[in-house]
Amino acid sequence: MLQRSYPSFRSTLEEHGLVRVAGAHHALSGVLAQEAGFQAVWSSSFEVSASRCLPDASILSMTEYLEAAANIQKALDIPVVADCDTGYGGNYNVAHMVHEFEGAGITAVCMEDKLFPKMNSFAAGDQTLLDTLAFTRKIEVAKNAQSSDEFFVIARTEALISGQDVDQAIARCKAYALAGADAVLIHSKKSTKDQVVEFLDRWDNRAPVVIVPTTYPDWHVDDIRKAGVSAVIYANQGMRAALTALRESYRTIYADGDTTSLEPRIASVRDIFDLQRMTDWQKLDAA
Repeated sequence: MLQRSYPSFRSTLEEHGLVRVAGAHHALSGVLAQEAGFQAVWSSSFEVSASRCLPDASILSMTEYLEAAANIQKALDIPVVADCDTGYGGNYNVAHMVHEFEGAGITAVCMEDKLFPKMNSFAAGDQTLLDTLAFTRKIEVAKNAQSSDEFFVIARTEALISGQDVDQAIARCKAYALAGADAVLIHSKKSTKDQVVEFLDRWDNRAPVVIVPTTYPDWHVDDIRKAGVSAVIYANQGMRAALTALRESYRTIYADGDTTSLEPRIASVRDIFDLQRMTDWQKLDAA
């Protein structure tokens, strides 16, 4: 009764022309994303780090990110894609990462081609890339380490983030696809979609493409689909919205001295019980 079943990310990608993915950092936010209609959830290293008030800079351990992703997946009927940064180190770490995440029921992971330790893509700091050949080896190690054909490895290039051009991003992603990556993720911090559109126009469907439109939010999902994108990740909007709501709520309570004005604008305790599946759990004690 309390067991969850879910499709793999690979089968979800095959079923949908475009998979819409929402960022989360705990099971509750993942459940709300599923409730809204998203087909997958991104266990965001940025959100998991921020939930601890720590920078997204390879500070937390693989085990801590794994626990977050696994807890999200246990609560869902849709697949989790785990944001695994650089694979948590070298090739040994990548193999260990695949064993552990796959063993926890995660069917897709994403690795980026920056040096370990990495810095968040939108923060000031070193965005130096790993050598292309070295990253292709990481991809090969990851694919050789998986035990199921369903396991899905997304290779994320930070070429545009580091200041390189679309030519270099395409060259890297070609190498990653040839090394066995199941999809590539092209990341940009420009305020327009132009770099990503150029990449897509020149990619020739060598492998599925994933995008993260954090800094170019005005690209409608219908146009994203038409451009040939396979998955779109809204990586941190949920946490940003929650932060605004929490800040406003706490300030209102403190300023008003009671919660009367706030109550009509916040979820009920009953709503939380429903998300917890409280009734199902209580049936376990039924005579």
